[in-house]
Amino acid sequence: MMGKSEKDISPQTKSPLPSEHEGVTYVVGGEEEERHGNGELRRNLSRRLIHIISLGSQIGSGLFIATGKALRSGGPGSLVLGYGMVCTCVWAALQTLSEMTIAFPVSGNFIDYADRFVDPALAFGAGFAEWLGWTAVVASEATFFSVIINYWANEKVHEAVWLSVFLVLCGGIFLLSNKWWGYFEYAASVLKILALIIFILAGFAMILGAGPTGKKHTGETWRDYPVFLNGFKGFANSALLGIWAMGDQVFTGIMGGEAKSPRYSMAHATKLVPIRVSVTFMLSIAFISILVPEDDPRLFGGSDTAASPFVIALDHAGIKGLPDFLNVVIMIGIAAIAVESIYISSRVLRAMAAQGLIPSFIARVDSTGRPRWAVAITVMVAVILTYMNLSATGTTVFTWLVSITSSSFFIVWFVICITSWRFRAALKAQNDQLFTEVYAHRTWAWPIPVVWLFAGSTVLLVSCIYIGLYPIGVSTPSVYYFFEYMIGVVIVLTFTIGYKIIYKTKIRDPKTADLKTGRRTLGKEEIDMLNEYYSRSTLKRFWTYVQLW
Repeated sequence: MMGKSEKDISPQTKSPLPSEHEGVTYVVGGEEEERHGNGELRRNLSRRLIHIISLGSQIGSGLFIATGKALRSGGPGSLVLGYGMVCTCVWAALQTLSEMTIAFPVSGNFIDYADRFVDPALAFGAGFAEWLGWTAVVASEATFFSVIINYWANEKVHEAVWLSVFLVLCGGIFLLSNKWWGYFEYAASVLKILALIIFILAGFAMILGAGPTGKKHTGETWRDYPVFLNGFKGFANSALLGIWAMGDQVFTGIMGGEAKSPRYSMAHATKLVPIRVSVTFMLSIAFISILVPEDDPRLFGGSDTAASPFVIALDHAGIKGLPDFLNVVIMIGIAAIAVESIYISSRVLRAMAAQGLIPSFIARVDSTGRPRWAVAITVMVAVILTYMNLSATGTTVFTWLVSITSSSFFIVWFVICITSWRFRAALKAQNDQLFTEVYAHRTWAWPIPVVWLFAGSTVLLVSCIYIGLYPIGVSTPSVYYFFEYMIGVVIVLTFTIGYKIIYKTKIRDPKTADLKTGRRTLGKEEIDMLNEYYSRSTLKRFWTYVQLW
């Protein structure tokens, strides 16, 4: 995966000059300069901040609450299988994306790569779907926030109050400079990680009979209930909820555009995030499938007041105090996911403006490094989507929001696969020696991760089509339900084809694709840092993956 890693490597400090690639942020010797006077994003996210945020990112309602919905509709087998498949795709997505992000650490990430290596129309369609998908996450997290707080409030306060409190908290963070966003995400990530570790330890003990009730679990939830409830529909719903829970993981790549050392941070995250989702996510999910029966009325979508399956498991064991603590952590985690979503959406929107895909004023960045127009537009749309949940058809609105997010995420994975193939084709066509540069980073065993990601995305697409035609509880196909589940796919295709027809864009030729603009060649300081890091023992390097401070 690495290029040369010896200690005594002569530094290369001269960066290549940028070529024509309209509106992109250039990275030269670690400094960014904007061609069109829109200001510059700041590289003020340290290695430690990105490490911890990567470790705790995407731990929110998708894990803490939506697992209950997946368990209720698909049973324990579909829950574990669906989320497990998505975990493998997360690994493949980060592997596929990593070599492009490290070579070209721009904040637009895959949108920029789709433009320069494939077609501007694809960048526009996928970028719009990604922006809308992550903006919809803000609204869905707000809904879950009100669900969780009603664990104590018992619906004595109108839902609009909790939604408003949530939106003010999340939007207010972006009135501060980026470092405060980083500090909030850092603190929330540490808290979520510790809470998951506590639950995993408690879950293991509860299976063996710990707790006041002393009940031992011998696999009755797998033995006495349908393991694969609702057949393929149950699996399809679980898998789609799984991708909504874990995200498309371009978050880490987008942070690379504002990282002090993209080479270290992204390479670190490529190993760290898949391990995190495979261990903490899957252990937690396995314990939930053993501790909570699929017919518990408090699972999301049941007949009782909704609660997290994590809290339900602790309640069943009769453990006092810990459910309340976990509920507080879940609320903070939900807020952190919403803040992450605003961050991603605003950077996606800004990247599209910087590339000339939408009006350029949206790309403007203020003196503290905030893309103020992109943040304002994102927050405004998120507020509208959030308050739509208060309508008489709020549940329907929520389902549409989740569908927009889930389907747009796996479509983005298709785009990343296509972009990776075109990126490699451009390197070959131009005889570019990228992978021979100092500390070059390349995808492990390429094209295996690309092929696997494409296959997993195809399974998700088939699942989306099938459950769109035959939703759980519906016996005949319906155009309404089909578009409800397929809305993200429709958005990407419609906006891509429409943009191509209107602007008559051309597919990029690998022989002339831009391999210069935004390319980051390591400077002496960063090479010295990497020399020092790789000179450490294996044990000391391993410690950097688990260290939380």
